[in-house]
Order: sequence, then structure tokens, then C-alpha cells
Amino acid sequence: MLLQLQTWPEVEAYLRRSRGIIVPIGSTEQHGPIGLIGTDAICAEIVARAVGEAASAMVAPTLPIGMAQHHLAFPGSISLRPSTLIAVVRDCVASLARHGFERFYFVNGHGGNIASLGAAFSEIYAEASLKAPGGAPGVKCRLKNWWQAPRLMETVRELFGEGEGTHATPSEISLTWFAHPERAQPGRALEPRIAPRGTFADAEDYRRNFPDGRIGSDSALANSEAGKRIFDLSVEGLSADYRSWLAEA
Repeated sequence: MLLQLQTWPEVEAYLRRSRGIIVPIGSTEQHGPIGLIGTDAICAEIVARAVGEAASAMVAPTLPIGMAQHHLAFPGSISLRPSTLIAVVRDCVASLARHGFERFYFVNGHGGNIASLGAAFSEIYAEASLKAPGGAPGVKCRLKNWWQAPRLMETVRELFGEGEGTHATPSEISLTWFAHPERAQPGRALEPRIAPRGTFADAEDYRRNFPDGRIGSDSALANSEAGKRIFDLSVEGLSADYRSWLAEA
């Protein structure tokens, strides 16, 4: 049930039975030589939409640009400042809360968003706490990365072993190839096979340390069949989590 494909009376009718909404959020950033720039947004979106279908929940439009300043030395990457991302999330939540939504379940596809989302939630709660008591029920937000499903990372380790790494991973690339098989590049060799690991600060530091964009990963292990397994586990786990969280609220 996609918010952008509803009419306002349909949203009003939905709010009579549920106050929950799923919000996919990702990033637009390089993912190595064979990973799509939209990987993080694509992964969050396909999982969030399937969770919404499984849980009969409304799904908001995807927030496709995140906090990715460290990728800006690679063409095509786009970043918001942390303060901008916090403001965007706050305004989106405030807009939907005005209509009666109270439970915001963010399905995230980018690790670089986690700190800013946590800060945004804290700002939302602080604003509510500083108001006089006795008003409308408070908003609650929950963050779940698409990979935080039971047995999912165990399956990823089984599939890719040490080649999983931490950026441009075969798991996330497999998920995008499952979603967009026409963009798959199976069998393409990369050099080195497993990218270096390490730390980074700004965009130039990142590109110096990781020249092709990967961190610790062997992206060439990606395949659409693995993407389907990962997708199924993610949707199953997050659907159950969304339902139980909504029941608690």
C-alpha cells in the first residue's frame, strides 16, 4: 500500500484502522565497479514495500539520499549533511504525524544514516517532551536495517564468507540484482579479488584508501539467486518485527 498511489480519502480511511507507516530510507552513492549507485535506496525500498504488503501497512515514498559525504570523490554520489538529513526526517515525520500517523518504522539501507537517524529521533522526542503534558499520544520511531533479520547474516556468511566485507558487499549487490536482473554483471573479475579494509575520514581520504570504492568485499561473488534468499529472509524477519512493535505501541 504505497502512500504515493493513494488518494487522501484512502489515507484517511487507513488511519481509522492503523497509525503505523513504513518509511524506506537509503543513499545514492558508489558501490564499487559493479554495484549500482542506488544500491542502498533500492534495497531499502524493495524490502519495505514487501513488508508493507505482508503486514497490510502503508509505505511512504523512499528517502533516497542519505549521509554519504565520504563517497563524494566517486562520480554520481550525492550526500546530505548530517544536519540536513536530520531536518528532512523530522519534517517528514511531523508532516505525517499531523494527519494522525504515530508509529514510524524506518527500513534503512545505509549504515552511514544510522547516527543521523538516531539524532533525528532524539530531536523528535525532545520536542514532544518539552511540550506541556496531556496532549495527543506521542510519536514513536523505530529503525531497522534491512539486514537485521534473524538468520540473515548467518546466511550471508554461509554464502560469501570473508568476501562479504563492509561496503559494496556481495549481499547488497545480490539484492539489487534480484530486483533489477537486467543490471547484473555476473562473472566479472575484480582486482584485487578482496578489497582492502581500513578507516577513512573525508571523501579524498576514502578514495585514497579504497581506490575502486569497495571495503573488504569481493563484489564478484554477487548473484541474483543469493539476492532472492536474502530478500525472503529480510522480509520475513522485518514483517514479524513490524507487527510485534505495532502491537506494543
